[in-house]
Amino acid sequence: MNTVETPAEGPAEGIDSSESHSRAIAWAKTMHGFDNDGIRFAHADSWAGAGSTHIVDRREREAREHDLLAPLATRSFGAGNRAVAEEEDPFRTCFERDRDRILHASAFRRLAGKTQVFVFPQDHQRTRLTHALEVAQVATAVSRALGLNVALTEAIALGHDCGHGPGGHASEDALSPFIPEGFDHAVWGANVTLVPLNLCSETLDGIRNHSWSRPAPQTPEGEVVSWADRIAYVCHDFEDAVVTGIVSPSQLPDIVRTYCGETRSSQLRAFISSMIGASLHNGRVGMKSNEADALAAFRKFNYDNIYMREASRNQAKTVIDLLRALVEHYVAHPHLMATQPHHEISPSHSEQALRDAVAYVGGMTDRFACRQGAALLGWEQSRLPQGIDTH
Repeated sequence: MNTVETPAEGPAEGIDSSESHSRAIAWAKTMHGFDNDGIRFAHADSWAGAGSTHIVDRREREAREHDLLAPLATRSFGAGNRAVAEEEDPFRTCFERDRDRILHASAFRRLAGKTQVFVFPQDHQRTRLTHALEVAQVATAVSRALGLNVALTEAIALGHDCGHGPGGHASEDALSPFIPEGFDHAVWGANVTLVPLNLCSETLDGIRNHSWSRPAPQTPEGEVVSWADRIAYVCHDFEDAVVTGIVSPSQLPDIVRTYCGETRSSQLRAFISSMIGASLHNGRVGMKSNEADALAAFRKFNYDNIYMREASRNQAKTVIDLLRALVEHYVAHPHLMATQPHHEISPSHSEQALRDAVAYVGGMTDRFACRQGAALLGWEQSRLPQGIDTH
């Protein structure tokens, strides 16, 4: 029988030790589930089932896509178009496998510790991870309505920012001078960060080209994510800034309040509905002009009043100085980047050490980068990014 040990000084004030003990015993009894005719169930009274013994495998669901998806939607096929050939999965489509791999990737998890707008966000402010989840929600809402491939859409949306460095877009300015092609988070994510996952070419293309400054994605699902990214960050960055007192809804341009309203829910509803309406009207992924103009005005408002405010510019400068100093330190001491016992170490000050350093620093969370700045560079706490400043 499992027991619960209590501290020598007795249970914490207000906690009934006998109740805690009883709860622990009840929980322990569920350890192996509940047996019924050789099958284990999660609950003693479990009853739920599919009502059928027919398995809907991957091949059957792929066949259904031809009838259920729109004519130009991307179809799933076998193991997918991957750099390294793989065996087919019996149950998941190739794009569902991509989505799952991204969800379980360390690069995706580290987005929880990376800046969306505010370094060291408060409990209710967005991180790069919650941004990716909100992009996925917007994108799948549109793709589902248009009859596109939802699994591919979700995979692109969840992975689109995995190439971001710490400190937000300031990391691109910090790391670009070190590599010939520059550091574009979209390209870096597809070409470097996510390469070990062996994702499908369609997923990587959508990630690589989600930014509007890049070439258009090769799939309609990628195009949807390009819009969803902008819609999500414009709306949620504004909401975070309102909560912290940086801006107020009354400051929004008239065109935004007229066509989209002042709350995140009304704004998302307007932009998503406009995309669906426009796309169904002419068969191409886009947004009706009025809402598109409102989105552009909304984005400019955020840049002028949130991203480019003095506190944000000062924060970006600190991030740039820190990340560049870290890269230079790791190039001189490449052994510090060894994360595995048999990790191959490049010669110090070599081109490979430089590229390794950019990848290593680019993969850091905000907190780890700051800790390394203090531990390796001797930066005082006051010199490191301090998080939100609402003044």
